[in-house]
Amino acid sequence: MTGAPPSTFTVLGATGYIGSRLVAHLQAHGHTVWAPARGDAEVFTRPLGHVMYCVGLTADFRTRPFDTVDAHVGLLAEVLRRAQFESLLYLSSTRVYMGAADTHEDAPLAVLPGDASYLYNLTKLTGESLCHACGRPGVRVVRLSNVVGPGMDAASGNLVADLVGQARAGRIVLRSDPQSAKDYVHVDDLLDWLPRIALAGRAATYNVASGRQTLHAQWLAWLQARTGCTVEVDAQAPLQAFPPINVQRLRGEWGVAPRAVLADDLLLNDASVVTDPVGVTPP
Repeated sequence: MTGAPPSTFTVLGATGYIGSRLVAHLQAHGHTVWAPARGDAEVFTRPLGHVMYCVGLTADFRTRPFDTVDAHVGLLAEVLRRAQFESLLYLSSTRVYMGAADTHEDAPLAVLPGDASYLYNLTKLTGESLCHACGRPGVRVVRLSNVVGPGMDAASGNLVADLVGQARAGRIVLRSDPQSAKDYVHVDDLLDWLPRIALAGRAATYNVASGRQTLHAQWLAWLQARTGCTVEVDAQAPLQAFPPINVQRLRGEWGVAPRAVLADDLLLNDASVVTDPVGVTPP
């Protein structure tokens, strides 16, 4: 973003965890930003500039299947069909690699339509496919890893947000094996990287991740050291294995270096957080 000329952005899903921060970040860098309310018909009648599509559901996708389809596919289809924009960046998720043998952006993916937990993956992939098939220039997809940062909402289903909330209360009960591991990316990295990709990305799809895994045990040790909380692990805690995320494309094109995710700002409350944490990868 440094040195980039001012542009016009429209952030759809601007009340969410990522969307709200994108609005503030873009404005701070001199860009004009419109954050329409949900259902605002003006989305289809005015020039939008560069669209950041942050609309989505997280932990409640299982209980709101129709809303999940509307958010990940329905509104996107109408925007791609009818809206006036210079570019559009669709926020998908690295969760689509669940069960896959490889996490490169062009790798074959596995889905189980009969398993309700795959509804999130299937709708995100349908949104991705629409982006690639719509025939409009400047449409790109980013698959976000597990996003962490200050002001995370435990209701989002984000593991680290839940652990931080428990640590503040003085006691953590972990219900998965401490040797489980995931890729995490700091929200401040997204704020740096997403506008760059939207304005000048050369590829159609990017994994936006740190490229390194953090064990649940590392989170426990870090939180215990920072807060003095006690830690208990459920006796039947399952091991949750997820493959490392391939970030060669992101690093090769942009030369980015991810921030540390075990960062003290994760323990800060953030008054700008709202209750619809769009973009945080669900469990």
